[in-house]
Amino acid sequence: MKILYLECAMGAAGDMLMAALYELLEEADRAAFLAEMNALGLPDLRISAAGATKCGIAGTRIVVDIGGQEEHSHDAGGHAHEHPHEPADHEHAHRSFSDIEALLARLPIPPSARQHAAAVYRLIAEAEAAVHGRPVERIHFHELGQMDAVADIVGVAMLLERLQPEIIVASPVQVGAGQVRTAHGILPVPAPATARLLRGIPCHAGDLRGELCTPTGAALLRHFVTEFRPMPPMRVEKIGYGMGSKDFAAANCLRAFWGEAHEAAGSRDAVAELRCNLDDMTGEAIGHATQILLEKGALEVFTTPVLMKKGRPGVLLSCLCAPAEAERFAALMLKYTTSFGVRETLCARHVLARQTEERPTPLGPVRFKRGKGHGIARIKPEYEDVVAAAEKHGLSFTEAAHGVLKEE
Repeated sequence: MKILYLECAMGAAGDMLMAALYELLEEADRAAFLAEMNALGLPDLRISAAGATKCGIAGTRIVVDIGGQEEHSHDAGGHAHEHPHEPADHEHAHRSFSDIEALLARLPIPPSARQHAAAVYRLIAEAEAAVHGRPVERIHFHELGQMDAVADIVGVAMLLERLQPEIIVASPVQVGAGQVRTAHGILPVPAPATARLLRGIPCHAGDLRGELCTPTGAALLRHFVTEFRPMPPMRVEKIGYGMGSKDFAAANCLRAFWGEAHEAAGSRDAVAELRCNLDDMTGEAIGHATQILLEKGALEVFTTPVLMKKGRPGVLLSCLCAPAEAERFAALMLKYTTSFGVRETLCARHVLARQTEERPTPLGPVRFKRGKGHGIARIKPEYEDVVAAAEKHGLSFTEAAHGVLKEE
């Protein structure tokens, strides 16, 4: 199982993450990636890779040049504001979330990379909207709306599309300390939007003053990373060094470790558990809410009978999802239930490394789920395929389940 481990000892920024992933590519693929990025058609934008050294360590800086001037999105802090009446001559400097979505929709990139990039921007927009007390539709981006930030987010999505890691783990994130100057004035570090994006993610201030983790970096980590913890057991094959532009007493770099996961690695990940108590909904209404959550991509949804205040019988509705999706599923639970609040807990779970394969059986081709890890190996047919085989051959579910396990 291929694993990507991100060491965020000096925080995270979009360009540093892109540079670290870039170093994991083969030489030919590096040139192809830069050519692909420069062919996106982003106005006046050119991306190049340059060698850089921090505290004697050699790595790569991704240089984003717009109109002949190098941008430093990771140094600027990058924040949004609510700005509904921007003059037309400033349109290039302030973009709404819908403008960003339309821009991404026009880019000649794989659909999955486009979806990931849009999801990262939505996380940023939702964080800014919450911080400023405005709806997402009224949020306009300052630095984050610039082409260099678009390039950072799209570049990371496209690099991960090339690398195809099966699991992404990151270290706790150093965010820095002190204050940062933004379009709103001087704000504390981490900036409010960054702090919101890092909720539930292990992080620490460290001893360095300055903004080490930007909103873009925080959103990329929140969206792509499966779990935050120290490096898991893995056989390292490559290491990428993504350098920042600033100099500190410590090497200002983000390291990406690429390799094969140890059998036990990849068997532990993080999930968000969302829960709410219900005592005034019918069974049909709860069943409908459960179905909606599953259709929207929840990992698991289940109910538990509970005894509530004044001896009233009730139902505990639980929803498991990826930590980055917690806010979306909490909003769905509030919309489709009568609850006034949803509790969120970040949990670690131990799972077998899984893969799906299709195999011939006496009842026709059937997909099987194979699990391995912790010295355990097991295989079982996919439920939907067993149901389809049962209906096709006029069998009960139990008969079909036994039939697909027989040798042809």
